[in-house]
Parts: sequence; structure tokens; C-alpha cells
Amino acid sequence: MNLQQLEYIVSLAEHQHFGRAAEACGVTQPTLSAMIQKLEEELGVKIFDRSHQPIAPTEIGYHIIFQAKETIRTADQIKAVIEEAKDSLKGTIKLGILPTIAPYLVPKLLPQIKKYLPDLIVNVSELQTSKCEEMLAEGELDMCILATDPVNGEFSEEILYYEEFVGYVSTNEELFKQDTIRSSEVKAESLWLLAEGHCFRDQLVKFCQLRTNSKRKFNYREGSLQGFMKLVESGNGITFLPELCSRELKDERKKLLRPFSIPRPTRVVRLVHHKNYVRLGLLKALTTALKKAVPESMLTTHAGQSIV
Repeated sequence: MNLQQLEYIVSLAEHQHFGRAAEACGVTQPTLSAMIQKLEEELGVKIFDRSHQPIAPTEIGYHIIFQAKETIRTADQIKAVIEEAKDSLKGTIKLGILPTIAPYLVPKLLPQIKKYLPDLIVNVSELQTSKCEEMLAEGELDMCILATDPVNGEFSEEILYYEEFVGYVSTNEELFKQDTIRSSEVKAESLWLLAEGHCFRDQLVKFCQLRTNSKRKFNYREGSLQGFMKLVESGNGITFLPELCSRELKDERKKLLRPFSIPRPTRVVRLVHHKNYVRLGLLKALTTALKKAVPESMLTTHAGQSIV
């Protein structure tokens, strides 16, 4: 038994297809198949049910794959200890970022990565909070950028910045005539919201005390902020944007922005990682790069903000 074989069974469990699993591992399908079969013969059990389509682990296979993931993660930590001992800022990190953060932060982060971490490879995945935490717990991600306190007690966080929510209001709405928005004035029937599971949505619903089961003639599920902005620009309803998004709008689109009156809902964006993450030098350097990617005014809280 070796690490390579363990990586192969984890890949097959993930992809449920020999060809795709082999491609992900950078080997031929016969090689992957032969190595997995050899491991099964060594252990004296079948790890996968090959008669099932798509391929699925057997009952004992699920337990073996779980332990394989733990072993691979431990091996990765050993490598990380060595890299940290070398004070290395090289290598690869897997970073999960929320869909309401990534499109606006990543373009600003890239120049900072090139400047402060030129030898680092960063693999970014856009994922909702629950998936980020799940993959972080399983060792499939090294860090996540989230906007809520981590649920898992094994995680630690570094506060990055504070981001306000800003209204984006169509010219047909009464709220457009006002300079600011009060939470009590926001009506669910005219509001475009992201699907359930997005913390951005949950924080807004809670702050504005919205009833999201109100009847409306047109519903748009699984939408995106960019899609909602197009709807608003066409004269339909309102939506809310994260501050980084609102700052990059061109002047013509900024005319539709309406900030909240006091208190202004503000989310805390943080870098989340395992408490036992060993590459502390890399963690510090990445935190610095992330903070330099946003306006300095967003690094601290301000009077009138309400943390959601």
C-alpha cells in the first residue's frame, strides 16, 4: 500500500469513472485500474462495486476511502511542515471563495499575489459557505474566504475587511427618489434575492426582517448578482450589492446605487483555515496580500455600521 494508491481510490470515488479519475491523477486508465486492483488484492476486500453505474464504493470501501483521505491530508501536512521549516512561500494552495466575493476580490488580488507571493500557485474555487467548510474539513481546500463565523470548532480565522451592503434600485421604484434606504422600506415583492444557501441572502433577509414567501408574478431562482443588476437596469425592482462590487461600477450605473441609512448592514470577510495549519509564514503573507487588495477604508469598522 502506498500514497499513490490511496490517491487513486479517492479520485475514483470522487469522479465515479475510471477514465476521468485517471485523467485527474495524470495517469492512464489501465495504470489506475491495475493499481486499485492490486490494493484490493492486498487488503483482501473490494473497495468498489464495478457492477454499479456510476461506479460506487462498497460498504467497506466508504470506510477505506475516508481513512485514505485522512492519510493523504496527514502526508500533505508533513510536506507543509518541511516547506515552513524552509520558510518557503512556494507551492500550491487551494482556496475556496464565496460567489458574492470572488468576482470582485480576485481581480484585485492577482496583482498582490504576483507582488508578494510570485512563486505561489493559487487554485480558486467559487463555492457557497457550506461547501467551503465541508471541503476544508476534508482537506480538499487549504483555506476559505467566508463572510460568516465558521461552524467547525477546528477552524480559525483572520479578519480581512468589513464590507457594506448597498442598494441597487431601478428608476421605477419609489426608493429611487430617496438618497438612502431604511431597512423597513425594503419589500420582498420588489427585491431580487440570491437562492437559499447564500449567506449574502440570509444576512439581508435577517437585517431587513423580510418575509421571502410573498407572492409575486415573476420569480427568478438561482440568479446571480450580475443578472439581478440587469433586471434593475431594465426598470424592474431592486437588489443589493457588496461594497466591492458597487465601487467598481461606472458612473452611469452608480446613479442607481442607494446606501442604507444608519445602521448600515456590514459583513465581516475573513480567511478561514484549520487551527493546525502549519504554513504560518504563507498564511501571514496571503493575509497581507488580501488586505492590500481592498481599499484601506474597508480594513476597519466605522460609525453607523451594523455587523450582520
